[in-house]
Amino acid sequence: MKKLSIIIPAYNEEKTIDKIVELVKDADIGSLEKEIIVVDNNSKDSTFMVASKIHGVKVIKELSAGKGAAVKRGFREATGDIFLVQDADLEYDPRDYKAVLQPILDGRCELTLGIRMQGRRKDDHHAPLYFLGLLGNYAITWTTNILYLNNAGEYEGCYKAITKKLADSIEVKTNNFDFDNELVCKVLKKGYRTIDVPIHYYPRNYSEGKKINWKHGFLILWTIIKYRFIK
Repeated sequence: MKKLSIIIPAYNEEKTIDKIVELVKDADIGSLEKEIIVVDNNSKDSTFMVASKIHGVKVIKELSAGKGAAVKRGFREATGDIFLVQDADLEYDPRDYKAVLQPILDGRCELTLGIRMQGRRKDDHHAPLYFLGLLGNYAITWTTNILYLNNAGEYEGCYKAITKKLADSIEVKTNNFDFDNELVCKVLKKGYRTIDVPIHYYPRNYSEGKKINWKHGFLILWTIIKYRFIK
């Protein structure tokens, strides 16, 4: 393992793209070479222009709509031995990379899952929203663990590291937010196991640009159930 490819799917993230790339550049990944790929997914703002001005970053425009489409494009363009997806906002801390990568570098697994530690907003105004999100997360975790005989702490944390070899062996069909779930479910069906790694989480709200919503939760659950019984 010599190179890490970090794929950053971005849609209307002009306010944060330069900051998150700066944090990614500064992240300690030991002796691994670092490849950073920003995939602009039809942003209506200046995300693509801002990202294109950042030195040392490969910037691509993906015309097919959806986070999954952007990630798949990033995987196709990546040349690293390990892939890791980084959201373009500031909800996740690249300083967690080293911990997320370590089980793979130790040869213990080919897929790690970032498990979010406490960090959800505590203000009353957003409490119902995040309570529903928490319930949905439990439902997704429970359903996946039961159907695929796994024991992960959760599946919705952004950080997942996967070897290129394993990623290339999986055909992911969705272009939506359920990309991670289809990928993980198909990995588990192949008989691979995952390792949990604690990661930090600093959630934003919808006024700050958060895009995933309750409808995506039902889509994710359907994806989990569907791919248990079909290829």
